[in-house]
Amino acid sequence: MASGKGKKKNKGLPADEGQELNADAFDDELAAASAADGDGDADADDSDERRDEKTRLDADNADAGHDLDAEDADAGHEDAEDDDDGAAGADDDEEDDGIRALLATNFIEYASYVVKDRAIPDVDDGLKPVQRRILYCLHRIDDGRYHEVAGVIGDTMHYHPHGDQSIGAALTVLANKEYFIDRQGNFGNILTGDGAAAARYIECRLTPLAREVLFNEDITEFSESYDGRSLEPVRLPCKVPALLMLGSDGIAVGMMTRIFPHNFRELLEAQIAILEDRPFQLYPDFQQGGIMDVSEYADGAGRIRLRARIEADGDKKVIIRELPATMTTESLIASIERAARNNRIKIAAINDYTAKEVAIEISLPRNVYAEETIRELYAYTDCEVTVNSTLRVIREQVPVEMTVSEVLRRNTEMLQGFLRRELEIERQKQEDLFHEKTLAQIFIENRIYKRIEKCETLELVMKETRAGLERFRHLLRRDITDADIEKLLQIPIRRISMFDIRKNEQELASLLQDMAATEANLAQIVTYTIAYIRRLLDKYGAQFPRRTVIENFAPVDVRKIARRDVKVYHDRLNHFLGTNVKGSNKDAAPLVCTEFDRLVLLRNDGACRVISVPEKEYIGPTKYVMLWDKDQIYSILYRDRQEGTWFVKRFAVEQFTLGREYQIVPPNCLIENLYTNSGVVVSLELAPNNRRSYHSVTVDFDTYALRSRGARGFKLTQYPVTAVNVIKRGSAAMPQENAADAGTDEEKARGEDETPVADVAATQSGSGKDAPASESAAKQSGKEPSPVESTAKQGGKDAPSAGSSTKQGGKEAPPADAAPKTKATRDDGDAQRGESGDNQAGTADEGEQAGDAGSAEQAKLDVEAIKKGAAKGMSRLRKLIDEDTPFFLED
Repeated sequence: MASGKGKKKNKGLPADEGQELNADAFDDELAAASAADGDGDADADDSDERRDEKTRLDADNADAGHDLDAEDADAGHEDAEDDDDGAAGADDDEEDDGIRALLATNFIEYASYVVKDRAIPDVDDGLKPVQRRILYCLHRIDDGRYHEVAGVIGDTMHYHPHGDQSIGAALTVLANKEYFIDRQGNFGNILTGDGAAAARYIECRLTPLAREVLFNEDITEFSESYDGRSLEPVRLPCKVPALLMLGSDGIAVGMMTRIFPHNFRELLEAQIAILEDRPFQLYPDFQQGGIMDVSEYADGAGRIRLRARIEADGDKKVIIRELPATMTTESLIASIERAARNNRIKIAAINDYTAKEVAIEISLPRNVYAEETIRELYAYTDCEVTVNSTLRVIREQVPVEMTVSEVLRRNTEMLQGFLRRELEIERQKQEDLFHEKTLAQIFIENRIYKRIEKCETLELVMKETRAGLERFRHLLRRDITDADIEKLLQIPIRRISMFDIRKNEQELASLLQDMAATEANLAQIVTYTIAYIRRLLDKYGAQFPRRTVIENFAPVDVRKIARRDVKVYHDRLNHFLGTNVKGSNKDAAPLVCTEFDRLVLLRNDGACRVISVPEKEYIGPTKYVMLWDKDQIYSILYRDRQEGTWFVKRFAVEQFTLGREYQIVPPNCLIENLYTNSGVVVSLELAPNNRRSYHSVTVDFDTYALRSRGARGFKLTQYPVTAVNVIKRGSAAMPQENAADAGTDEEKARGEDETPVADVAATQSGSGKDAPASESAAKQSGKEPSPVESTAKQGGKDAPSAGSSTKQGGKEAPPADAAPKTKATRDDGDAQRGESGDNQAGTADEGEQAGDAGSAEQAKLDVEAIKKGAAKGMSRLRKLIDEDTPFFLED
């Protein structure tokens, strides 16, 4: 083996390091050389030399073989170590796999145990294992009297391995359902959430309904208890739909169940409808009462909305009479107090007078009334809750999700099966009794007992008795057995001597009638089942009236009922906005809104954002702050800074992303005026120009088409504008508290056409004070001048509001409605094109179209004249320093 490995290794050596010579190959070479040489002496000498060399090579080969054997030994040792490492790794992998398998097995067993034996109820009897064991123990010790709950818990512990606390809690819950356990003592209060008294102080027993519908050991399947010492029922033969009567809640591994309780009478009537193949509908019914909306119940696979029953006791007090099913008085009062702390509702005091019935009294403060408070309680507190239904049960040892109809149909089928089995058992008992009575009559009436007087052995007695009865086999319904003969032989002499044949015949006739009735019931099991259900309804139905009222009520829209008492202040100096902001002007009124409103922020460069009502937020230099309304139409006048061209635009903010900035006007433009009323008409007073036939442009905003948010407006004029006069204020498009209104109450009373008032309240930039305004008297058709708010412009710079006269430059200005103009509507695509498109499709007057080529130069001269205050007819105008970002707060 070593030499073989050595050969392989030497073959791999480089040629310049030499190779081992094989001895056999050397001998062959020597023989060939001898044959070739003819001289024997020379051959001898050569042979000696070659033999010496052969000896030397053999020694070298021996050393090499020894070295190779050592290397092979080392390699074998390394291979052995590798094998040991591999075996150790395999052992580790096997150990890891074993741990994983153990964990997986244990987890599955634990999860299955929790699901099947603890948390999820069985669909057939509607009980969890602990509830089933409690009822079975009560059945075993039932004698009609009350039993101490502590003793019942102790008996149940023989079947339930989880201690007395879990058993006591389950018994209390089951007793408070009022269907199967009659209670005596303090079992707590489901209305207030109070717990039960100690188990040694309270007593319980089965109700008559439980005795009648839950137990029948003849048709009950039993299995060993957890310790193997006792037998417990696998499930009870429940003849009512207990799962839907009791309801259930449970959380298991990876799943949960929430089943609402239903009304006893309605369930049984629905079972009759199933048997009669009629449609039916079932809705939950809770012990707490309340009001319920089942429009989304979806046969137990949806949700319901529950409301407390609230009554108004006058205008200043409300009383809660019934609770939503998932609430207690303590939790409901906590939710009301929480809403009051958050300023959602206003209350003066709250008192709980609940005893047997709910009575939570809420007193209201000044200026708060019962009707609006009831709506707020439904909107902001747990007086209205939404609860989802998940009907998951154990069916055939597997957790499944079902609907109410499926569960009730299965319960009805199980009821038919139970009744059929009971009838079959009853029929068998009747058959046995008829056979027994018939044999006894034959045995006594025909004196067969006389034939056994001389029999000396039991075998002869049995044989003689059987022979005596065989003659009457035709009177019997089945064959005679040894057990029958033994019963006959056990009849005492007293009974034989006092046997009444006529009475026995009457009993046999009655038995035959009962047997016929049983056969008829088996043949018509559906009719028999319906009759059984009706007997239960007549006997127990009056004890369980419906307590929860079903109504379809719309959810309360919190936006509609929200109190408009949130005050938003604007700090124009530091650029903050919010409810926790101190206004820069003490006299400035805050913006009053609700917590659900949205605010529109608009800068004079056209940047627009919509935000929620903040507590305190930096908004930067912002000109307008308004309440958002998707139906609000905004009318603006804006101008191009470089060219001085004026545009008009009407738009709405219908859709938006909260906090995202949108551009309302093109770049390098400024918004000069904004109006929120509809029907506004203004007049743009132009700088005097003797070469122009008109001195103003009338703008009726409603005649301009509505543009999209980012579209360009319609061109009005390229001449410098000295003032903007409001001719007609229009009507508010939004509620009065949201619309900007700079006019006085006296001016409002005069009418729209007589007293035009600006829609935007302007504030001088950086100072927080109102911009100075000047008024000028104007004679219009011989009437007294009326005040008009306007904004004067000098060379494209902001100017103070000033009244303007219809006479400018000593010339009579044309009437507002006589100003010639042409309006056209452009689509949004054309709105993004150049100024040439604006001139073609925008608003232009005939004077502009007929102007000479020097109108642009004249406009520049007019601007310079306005800047110097030397233009003719403009001496009364006041100059203002232009501010790029004036601040406005419009409410």
